[in-house]
Amino acid sequence: MVKIHGTSLVMLSLLLGLGMAEKKGTVKVGAVLNLGETVGKMGLSCINIALSDFYLSHSHYNTRLHFTIRDSHTDVVTAAAQAVDLIKNEQVQAIIGPITTMEAIFMINLGSKAHVPILTFSATSPSLSALHSPYFFRIAQNDSAQVNAICSLVQAFGWKEVVPIYVDNSYGEGVIPYLTNALQQAYIRVPYLSAISLSATDEAITKELYKLMEMQTRVFVVHMTPNIGSRIFTIARNIGMMNKDYVWIVTDGMTNLFNSLSSSDMEPMEGILGVRPYIPRTQRLDDFEVRWKRKFLQDNPTLIDTNLSVFGIWAYDATTALAMAVEKVGATNFDFQVNNVSSNIDDLDKVSIAQNGEKLTEALSNTKFTGLGGEFNILGGQLQASIFEIVNVVGGRGKSLGFWMPQKGLRRNLDTKGPGMYSASKDNLGPIIWPGDTNSTPKGWEIPTKGKKLRIGVPVKPRDGYSNAFVKVTHDPSTNSTKVTGFCIDVFKAALEMLPYALPYEFIPYSSSNGEMAGTYDDLVSQVYFGNFDAVVGDVTIIANRSNYVDFTLPYTESGVTMVVPIKDIRKKNAWAFLKPLTWDLWVTTSCSFVFIGFVVWVLEHRVNNHFRGPPLHQIGTSLWFSFSIMVFAHREKLVSNLGRFVVIVWVFVVLILVQSYTASLTSLLTVEQLSPTITDVNQLIKNRMNVGYPRRSFIHEILKDMGFHESQLKTYHSAREYGELFAKGNANGGIVAAFDEVPYLKLVLGNECSKYTMVEPRFKTEGFGFVFPKGSPLVVDISREILKVTQGDKMRNIENAWFKKSNCIESSAGISSNSLGLESFWGLFLIAWITSLLALIIFTVTFLYEHKHIWLHHSPGTSIWRRIGNLLKIFDERESNSHTLKKSDIESRSSHHGISATETSPSPSNQTQSNFSLYDEQMFNPDNNYINPCGHATHY
Repeated sequence: MVKIHGTSLVMLSLLLGLGMAEKKGTVKVGAVLNLGETVGKMGLSCINIALSDFYLSHSHYNTRLHFTIRDSHTDVVTAAAQAVDLIKNEQVQAIIGPITTMEAIFMINLGSKAHVPILTFSATSPSLSALHSPYFFRIAQNDSAQVNAICSLVQAFGWKEVVPIYVDNSYGEGVIPYLTNALQQAYIRVPYLSAISLSATDEAITKELYKLMEMQTRVFVVHMTPNIGSRIFTIARNIGMMNKDYVWIVTDGMTNLFNSLSSSDMEPMEGILGVRPYIPRTQRLDDFEVRWKRKFLQDNPTLIDTNLSVFGIWAYDATTALAMAVEKVGATNFDFQVNNVSSNIDDLDKVSIAQNGEKLTEALSNTKFTGLGGEFNILGGQLQASIFEIVNVVGGRGKSLGFWMPQKGLRRNLDTKGPGMYSASKDNLGPIIWPGDTNSTPKGWEIPTKGKKLRIGVPVKPRDGYSNAFVKVTHDPSTNSTKVTGFCIDVFKAALEMLPYALPYEFIPYSSSNGEMAGTYDDLVSQVYFGNFDAVVGDVTIIANRSNYVDFTLPYTESGVTMVVPIKDIRKKNAWAFLKPLTWDLWVTTSCSFVFIGFVVWVLEHRVNNHFRGPPLHQIGTSLWFSFSIMVFAHREKLVSNLGRFVVIVWVFVVLILVQSYTASLTSLLTVEQLSPTITDVNQLIKNRMNVGYPRRSFIHEILKDMGFHESQLKTYHSAREYGELFAKGNANGGIVAAFDEVPYLKLVLGNECSKYTMVEPRFKTEGFGFVFPKGSPLVVDISREILKVTQGDKMRNIENAWFKKSNCIESSAGISSNSLGLESFWGLFLIAWITSLLALIIFTVTFLYEHKHIWLHHSPGTSIWRRIGNLLKIFDERESNSHTLKKSDIESRSSHHGISATETSPSPSNQTQSNFSLYDEQMFNPDNNYINPCGHATHY
C-alpha cells in the first residue's frame, strides 16, 4: 500500500480533524489523485477548501466527510491498487479523483462491484460512458459535447478537410468517432487520422508531423493531454508547421489548462484556436480564486505561474455535491457487507459491498445547486452544460473570440433572449491572429511541399478525330516533348489564372505504347480514384456512376446527349403548292367571310343601288363578284349606302393584310430552301431495326442499350471521316441513318455541315464536361468558382472563337416546321369585320322596321304574322322610290338611251322596275284595299 507524506497532507489532516472534534457523524470517503502533476495538486487544494467552506456554512449538518488521500503516481496499476485498498481496508463510501481515463476505467468497474460511487472531475473521455455504471459520476464535461462546436468552427471558415491528431490511448480514441461523425455530417472530409503514442519520442513525433506536411490538408484538430500536446507544438514550430496557412484547433483537454501552462509551453502555440466549457465569471468565483491562489502557493511554493483551471472548479463542486448527498442519506448504516475479507488487496472476488451505496448514488443523482461552475445538475451520471467558449492564443494567453451554443451556434456575445437562428458564420467571432502572426484566414490546404506538381491526366484523341478541338495531344519527336492544347485545356488554364494562389501542374497523356488512348473515359477517371492522377482535364462528361468515385467541378459546356440525322428539302413542288401558305381553317374562314360580306353589302345596297337589283341570279352573282373582286381591288360597282361603304372600308383593310401575308408566305415556300430531318422518332429506329452510330469507347453505348437498341444496330466511329462514310453508306449497306453523341461534339460537326445534318429531340440529360478531382478535394470548390467567372465573361467567348469555326448556317429545327399561316394569327381581323358587318345589318334592320312600323301597328284583324313578314319582304324587294341615288340613276339611264328603239320596244330592267312602282302607286289609291299606305290611304292587294 502506497502512503502519502508531505506538508499538504498534514495540513489536510489537521483541517479534517476539526470536523471530527465536533462529535458529528463521520463518513469515510477516498481520493485517488496524481499528486505529482498540476491537476492532482489543484484538485487536492480545491477539495480541501470545499470541505472548509461547506461545513463553515452548514455547521448544523449531522455528517462530516473524512477524506483518505492516495497518490496514483500517474500509474494505472498503482491507481487501481489504491482504489481496492480504499474500499477493502478503509471502507470508504465514495471515491473522488481518478484523474485520467485509463485510471478511471478500472475504478468504475470496481465501484460498480462494491456499490461505491466514483466521482471524477478530469476524466472526460466518452468511452467511460460506455461502461453504463450507475455508480459513475462525471463532474466534468464529456469530450463528445465539444465536437459540434469544433465542427461549427470549421464550417465557419469553409474548410473542407480536417486531420485529427490524438493521443493513442482510450482518452484520445474515445472522442474520434464522435468528431469524425460530426465532420462528415457537415460534408467535411477526414482524409487521415494521426495517432501519437503517449510515450512517443521527439523523433517519432517529428516523423509523423513531416508526414502531415506532405498532405494537402492544413487544418488539424489536436486532442492531447497538456504534456504531450506541448511537445507536439514545440516540434511543429521547429519544422515550420506553425507558419502562415496552417490551422490548429485544440480540444478542451489542453484549452482548459491554458491558464496553468508555463509561458515556455504557451509560446509555441501562438495563433491556435481552442474550445473549452464556458464558466461564468461571478464575484463568488473571483473571491474563491484569490483564496485558492494563496492556499495553493503555500502548499506548492514552486508552482508560481499556476492558475486555477476548470478542473479545480469541478473538484470543488464535486466535493460539495458529495457532502450534500451524504447529509441526505445520514450517518447511519455506512457499513460494508464483508464477504470472506482477505488481506490480499488484489483479491477482487471477495470485495465488500457498501450497504448505503444505492442510497448515496440516488442522492447524488438528485443533487442540484449553484456551484462555482454554474448550475450543478447531473443527468445520467453526467454534468450538464451547454455553452463552449472559443479562444485564440495571443501573447501567451487565451483570448476569448466568442461562444458556441447548441441551439444558436456561434455567437460573439452571450444572448439568451429568444431562440434565434443557428449560425456557423465567422462574422460572429472576434478578430483572430493566425499562426505566422497574420490576420489573413488560411484557406485550409495547399499543394504539398518539395516542388511536387499536380499530375493531371488528359485523354488522347485520334489524329483525324473531329473532337480534337477539345483536347489535342501533340508529340514532338525531335525534342521528345508533349504539347497539350484544346478548348478544355484553355478553359482550365483560364480558371487557374484567376485563382488567388499558384497551382503547379503537369499534363500527362493517358496513352499506351502505340500512342492511342490507354482505355475508356471511365478508365481514365478511375486513375484519379486509385491515386495515379491528381486530376483529369479534358472532355470528360459528368455522369452519376463516375461521381460515386470522384468529384467534378461545375460544368463548363452545354449538356446532353441527342441524335443527329441527315436532312432533306421539303419544299412543295406540285400543282397544289399555292394552297400551302394558308391552313385549311383559315381558307374556310376567309371563304365564308367573303360570302358573308357579299350578303351584307347586297342587303345594304339592294333598295338603293341599281347594280344590286335585277333577276335573283344576277343579284347573287353581282354580290359574290363584288365581295371577291375586293381581294384584287378590281370591283367596279359603286356603293351608295353609307352603311355599305363603312362595311367595305373595314373589309378592304382585312383583305389587304390577308393578301400581303399570303404573297409573302407563298414566296417563302417556293423560293427558300426548307430542310427537315429524315428521321424524327427514336422509336421508329428501334422498331425498324435501323442502324445508328455512337463514338467509340463512349458511355453512350449504355444509353442506347437501355433505350432498346440491339447490339447489331450499333456502329462505332471515332473520326470525322468515319462519321461521314457511315451516313453515306446508309442502312442497307451497313451504314447508319442516325448518330448519337454529346451536344458539344454535335455542334462542332454541324458548324461545318449544317446543310447535311441536324439535331433531333429527345435530348438525354447529362451535366456537360467537368474537370475531375479526388473525392473531397478542396480544389473542386475553388476551381468551380473560377469556372463560373470564366464562362460568364468575355474570356469564354474568346476561347470558343479560337477553337470553333463560326457557322454561317441557319440553325435548323428539330422537326418539320410549317410556314402555313393559321387562323390564330388573323382571328382578330375577322372579328372586327364580322362585328362591323353585324352592326351595319342591325342598324339597317332597325331603320327599315321603324320606317314601316305601320305594317305592325295598322293591319286588318286576322292578318297572320307570316303575312305581315311577307309584306315586309315585298317592300324590301322593291326599290326605294324617294331615293335620290335611284332617281339620279334613272335620269342618267334615260338620257343615255333616248331615241333608241331597242329601249322603247324592249324595256330595260330599270324600266321594268319603274313599271312595277307605277302599278304599286295605282294600288295604293284603290279604295277597296285594306292596306294603309304611308299617306294614310287604304290599299288592297
